[in-house]
Amino acid sequence: MRCEQSPRAFSALWGLVLFSLTWKVALFCAFAPHCCLQLANKQMTTGIIDTHIHLDVDDYRDDLHEVIARAKDADVTKVFIPAIDESSGDAALLLAQRYPNYAFAMMGLHPEEVKADYAEVLRHMKKRFDESHSFIAVGEVGLDFYWSREFEQQQLEAFEEQVRWSIEYDLPLMIHCRKGQNEMVHILKKYESQLPGGVFHCFTGNEHEADAFLQFDKFVLGIGGVLTFKKSNLPSVLPHIPLSRIVLETDGPYMAPVPMRGKRNESAYLTHVVEKMAETYATTSDEIARQTSENVKRVFGKRVPF
Repeated sequence: MRCEQSPRAFSALWGLVLFSLTWKVALFCAFAPHCCLQLANKQMTTGIIDTHIHLDVDDYRDDLHEVIARAKDADVTKVFIPAIDESSGDAALLLAQRYPNYAFAMMGLHPEEVKADYAEVLRHMKKRFDESHSFIAVGEVGLDFYWSREFEQQQLEAFEEQVRWSIEYDLPLMIHCRKGQNEMVHILKKYESQLPGGVFHCFTGNEHEADAFLQFDKFVLGIGGVLTFKKSNLPSVLPHIPLSRIVLETDGPYMAPVPMRGKRNESAYLTHVVEKMAETYATTSDEIARQTSENVKRVFGKRVPF
């Protein structure tokens, strides 16, 4: 016997199908980022380290505990918090106390925070190193002439002073450099034999620039979300750089990787950088995690327990 559907019944059935598809699509859109994150995590069983995330900023104020929980779920085993001035360094230290053996603080004056009164600011900041032995690095320090050279001389002097702190306290440097590479290399060369090492944070340069930085053999390059960007040159540059000279970072809340670009960045998203880096080096995510963690241990091992 042939079964026949009336037009009304067919219309009702089709409406039910559309409704079912609609809520499933909506559900997928809502949870796709988390699904992507889980898929990335399944490909990696070794822990990773976020060497640069500004957890002290307001962007994380309302859900910091959840941000940390997601990072741990993504096998991020440690997070390093740079300072841009004294108050942010103190805030980073409080976070390190709140999340012991997971979050670690730095202290330093960011080049964009260097003004005419920099010498007095540094005098106060240096006392913090004498008062606390909990800072793991001098940073975020460096040179930034991208927008202006108004305080060029002050930046040069402030950076060199903090390089000397690095040597005095035997702490690695977390270095920020934009449009100041030649000047930076010139300063570092003066202290080359004494430098404890450090990270050239947020490296996005070419092979020649990488060579200029990596002539300092105790330093590594910090690689983050830019690696995943469509127009990034890093996928063609990194294969020329030994994996033993690379560490991972987010620079959160900025520079979120694809497919999270445009969102607030956080440590859990580092798995997307690992995945792209594994593709770039033609290796596994586990090998990226293992080697970059070894590199972090080599640079920061004097103050960070492993």
